[in-house]
Amino acid sequence: MKNIVLSGMMGSGKTTVASCLAQAYGLDKVDTDEEIVKEHGPISKIFEEYGEEAFRNIESAVTAKIAKEHWGAVISLGGGCVLRAENVRALRESGCIFYLRTSPEEIIKRISGDKTRPLLKGGLEERVRTISAARSAIYEGAADYIVDTDGLTPREVAEKIMSIMRKVK
Repeated sequence: MKNIVLSGMMGSGKTTVASCLAQAYGLDKVDTDEEIVKEHGPISKIFEEYGEEAFRNIESAVTAKIAKEHWGAVISLGGGCVLRAENVRALRESGCIFYLRTSPEEIIKRISGDKTRPLLKGGLEERVRTISAARSAIYEGAADYIVDTDGLTPREVAEKIMSIMRKVK
């Protein structure tokens, strides 16, 4: 089985859906953000001390390693991981990329009160709308499949992905 790769905005449910899929299939779950934290410390600290570009370089190195070392896993990506074509290429070689498309309104509901996300410093609603508008075409272009998540539970999103995966060879 190919890797199942979940992409999308922060708050789209990637981590939770990855857990549902890993449990349903009995697969390993790998989260790029968790791997970055294990190897380099808190993401917010990387952003503060070195900036977004340095973080993206670390993210690319970790993504390449994960894509190369895992087969038949569920991989949850950081929200900006697919911004770099090199990351998308590496992930496509071993997996199917699913974009968990979530409206800005739904994201705002899900993540309001979360102070751990470095890209959301400032006005939450404005930042979510701006980031979503800037990235939606990139997410769509990187995806093999798009799953709309608004109004669905993580389990329902996982079931949609499992239905698609049954058809993938």
